[in-house]
Amino acid sequence: MEAFRKLASTAAPIQVANIDTDQIIPARFLKTPRSTDHGQFLFHDMRRGKDGNLSEEFILNQEEFKSSGILVADNNFGCGSSRESAVYALHDAGIKCVIAPSFGDIFYTNSLKNGLLPIKLDRSIVQAIWKALASANSSEVEVDLENQTIHLPNGSTYDFEIDPFRKQCLLEGLDDIDLTLKYQESIEQHELSEETNYPWTRSID
Repeated sequence: MEAFRKLASTAAPIQVANIDTDQIIPARFLKTPRSTDHGQFLFHDMRRGKDGNLSEEFILNQEEFKSSGILVADNNFGCGSSRESAVYALHDAGIKCVIAPSFGDIFYTNSLKNGLLPIKLDRSIVQAIWKALASANSSEVEVDLENQTIHLPNGSTYDFEIDPFRKQCLLEGLDDIDLTLKYQESIEQHELSEETNYPWTRSID
């Protein structure tokens, strides 16, 4: 997966609580192969009107926020079912970081394993970020993972916490497969030792 170190991008405020994974990507798109761009399905039903056309009222359809790489969301973002496709949809649409007071547990873990940075902050701070985005001349926010800081366009800076192991994986761009491959030599040596010391455990064709 792509390494995450520092991100400077337009931040889109989504002030809706309890956005679940079915809203992030509706269930009818879940059989789509991973090789297909899932970004086209992001918030599919939320961002369209009854006629199926994109609604200008949805923030990611507005010109200023079409290329946002950061979402500033509300409580319990990514709750609901454990579909990994929700993270794919965000990632493929160019969203690399979601800031919120809280997340669905499985969504939070899936994000970290797929190169998307979820940042938990007190809701009062999230509200301060919404206010700063509304009042500043710019909507660009900088997220610095190495220093665990968020820099707002009004000059404010906030710190955030993250598990050290997951932080290092993001900095190095390591998913679970990459982590396993780091120990490939040791694994192969162990397998050879097992075959030598316990030959009766080998499978017989």
